[in-house]
Formats: sequence, structure tokens, C-alpha cells
Amino acid sequence: MPIYASDKQLYACFEQLFAAIEGHDPKAANALLKSSLAIRFDCVAPAASITIDARRAPVAVRYGPNEVKPTIEIGLTADTLHCLLLGAIRLGKAVGSDLLDMKGPVWKALALADLFRHAQQLYPAVLAEHQLPAVCPEATRA
Repeated sequence: MPIYASDKQLYACFEQLFAAIEGHDPKAANALLKSSLAIRFDCVAPAASITIDARRAPVAVRYGPNEVKPTIEIGLTADTLHCLLLGAIRLGKAVGSDLLDMKGPVWKALALADLFRHAQQLYPAVLAEHQLPAVCPEATRA
């Protein structure tokens, strides 16, 4: 059974997570701004889309379908994104294990490192508030 029951639940958690990251460290998005990227996470199970547009300040996060043309598109299950944010799966291992379908200049995805580091610190508390498990589902582990 997937961690997130619906796209609405996933979006609510990620809105709270990004707000927590900004509140914790307002400069967390600087690496993304320097790389001038737009990154779209296209999730399945549930179907959801999160676009981080860091081509100019302030960084904009959009939920659901939108007109932003991403620099990098990352296709993955919502459970894989969940495991990445918990730190249970490393990004490199996810790519090597075919858990991600990346399109675009993949090497630029390194700009996500700071954001993921902040997210890994704050994500478990967001999950607790939404009464969701802070564990990686066994089927997702590579």
C-alpha cells in the first residue's frame, strides 16, 4: 500500500515541508538559484507533479500540472520520493537501480543536494503531523 493515499495528501505534506525548509534556512534554495533550474518530479501511485522553478528568485513551487518547461524531469513513484527524503535511499543508488527516470542534464541534479539535506532533517516531523509512517516501504528499497 502506498504511503500517500492521494495527490492532495502528498501536496499537503510537501507544502508543509517546503515551508519548514524555508523557515529553517531561508538560504536553502540558493544552490538551486545558482544553477537556474526548473525541476519537475512526476510521481505515480498516487499521480502527482511537483515543479520547483528556481530560474529566478524567489523559488516557486507548483503542485499539479502547469506550463513550466522543466530543465530536468524526474519520474518516480511517490514512495521512492518518500524514501529519498527519509535518506533511506541515496539519489545515486535510485538512479542506478532504475527507481528514477531522469530526463535532461542529470548532472545538474546535484544542485538538489542541499535541499534534500534540509528535507531529510524536517520530513519526519511533517510525516508525524500527517500521521504517516517515517519508514521506507520494503518494496521500494533498492
